[in-house]
Amino acid sequence: MTHSALGEIHVSPLTWNPDHIVGLWNALEAELPAAFELRHRVHQDPQLSGSEQATAEMVLQSIGITGIPDVKGGRIFRIGSDEGPAIALRAELDALPIEEKSNVAWTSTNGAMHACGHDIHLAALTAVTRAIQSVGPILPLVGLLQPREEAAPSGALDLLAEPTLRDSDIRAVVGAHVQPRIPYGTFSAVPGAVNSSADEFLIVFSANGGHAGYPHVTGDPVVAAAATVLALQVVVARRIDPTHATVITVGAISGGAAPNVIPSNVRILGTIRTSTESDRLLLHSQLKEAAESNASLYGCLANVQLVVGEPVLINDESLTPIVAKWVRESALLEESEPLRSCGADDFAYYGAAFPSVMTFVGMGTDFGPSLHHESFVPPDDSVTLVAKVLLAGYLAGCETVLGPMKGSHES
Repeated sequence: MTHSALGEIHVSPLTWNPDHIVGLWNALEAELPAAFELRHRVHQDPQLSGSEQATAEMVLQSIGITGIPDVKGGRIFRIGSDEGPAIALRAELDALPIEEKSNVAWTSTNGAMHACGHDIHLAALTAVTRAIQSVGPILPLVGLLQPREEAAPSGALDLLAEPTLRDSDIRAVVGAHVQPRIPYGTFSAVPGAVNSSADEFLIVFSANGGHAGYPHVTGDPVVAAAATVLALQVVVARRIDPTHATVITVGAISGGAAPNVIPSNVRILGTIRTSTESDRLLLHSQLKEAAESNASLYGCLANVQLVVGEPVLINDESLTPIVAKWVRESALLEESEPLRSCGADDFAYYGAAFPSVMTFVGMGTDFGPSLHHESFVPPDDSVTLVAKVLLAGYLAGCETVLGPMKGSHES
């Protein structure tokens, strides 16, 4: 027997029941209008990383669950039996510090924005959870409402540290993320590395500074910084296998205030993104070497600070084909060309603890050119697409425990 968070009693099938699966899909369809309305409310009142408690409570109220402990802004809930193997689905709570520029009636006006689709993910997870509640779970569902995906320290690490999650006998973790780089209504779920690692760096070049007319009597942090920016691009081009997705981006340079003064320091900020751990470690050392070598050449000192972020996101080799099969055959979405990107996601941490799969759900570019853009607001039917992928992922996780359905072909 299982007991849902809404209080109904259901008989757990323990084996596949085709009528049960049909019931889940029908129940999901019935939950979509309420999910659209929740998406609007979440989108209209976005909360930044570290301040997501109100969003978490809004989602739990929509699901119909109370009394779930706060986990540093996030929540972990379970639907079904308190014991036995479970399948986890994850959605992110936080928004970005972006001033929204869209024409939807439920636009944000508080200086933050769900420009990465987290409002869609939350609404989709809510719809799937309520559908499973109403029909009854095949296996218990663990919902991960994750804080701080967009900012350090990672909220995924907080959830993974919770005994509630460690003791939940998780057999699979599935996430779904909207993605404008593939056509609307398609999906990509491929094994192996699908998102890059992401590390941040700060380099401060310092010297005595002095008069622009006498550069020979002082070091020059501006030239040292400029040379390092160019050197880092050469490092990627000549030290990394060109078939390995790798990017070093310098996003900010600051220093100096007058045209006739050589400043005493210049700062550069950037990120390192790699698709293999060996490339990641190599670039960490090459970053320091490039900065210090150029600093020495131009009479400066270089202080290099590296903040190690998310690892490479690696989709499980065995689980991913099963997820893709369920999305194709049960959710009836068409598979796009495989997508692997230098974007990063702390979903990667779940893969180190459990078999995990991140599936990308196509949005195309008609509703904003890219993620993190001020006009990126996909239509409500995007909630439908993500919900279908999450339910398919839940069913794929169930297959890893129960085995394939009788009559279905092996994945």
